[in-house]
Amino acid sequence: MPEYFAHESSYVDEGAQVGAGTRIWHFCHVMKDAVIGVRCNLGQNVFVASGVVIGDNVKIQNNVSLYTGVTIEDDAFLGPSAVFTNVVNPRSHVERKNEYKATVVRRGASIGANATIVCGVTLGEYCFIGAGAVVTRDVPGFALVYGNPARLRGHVCQCGVSLQFDAARPAATCGSCGTRFKKTGDALERV
Repeated sequence: MPEYFAHESSYVDEGAQVGAGTRIWHFCHVMKDAVIGVRCNLGQNVFVASGVVIGDNVKIQNNVSLYTGVTIEDDAFLGPSAVFTNVVNPRSHVERKNEYKATVVRRGASIGANATIVCGVTLGEYCFIGAGAVVTRDVPGFALVYGNPARLRGHVCQCGVSLQFDAARPAATCGSCGTRFKKTGDALERV
């Protein structure tokens, strides 16, 4: 008996690595050479291509496809029908497997439902991508972005609560968990 659960309608190809306590629900496909950490949850109809690396405690909602070149770090959340790409200029008659672009989702990042993540970007730690956003460039850690194209709209704590900065003081304390942050330009750091 494996240390992970895969619903009988799902396929986990030989050569895939799946960590203990991970749950793979209906109609999923995990290809060989994919790596999935411990305590992850893959909702219905999730596809994980060869070479994809998923960290520990990652939650992937229904209808998400992760293509070769995507890395998801620990504690990330991928909302329903989030979209990832791996080629900038796809054409059906031109093979571009040697042109795949790496996409990295850093620790604790959250991606809202139906967001599109164009390949070649890095989503910073604990950033929050709003539902339906189209991300075409790197997103700083703790940033809140949404829109098409996604733009910086604010900042969030690692617990997900919006942070309030004022012009006179480039510092904020999370009203929920008490974590303190200092802002320099668009970048945040914990203090």
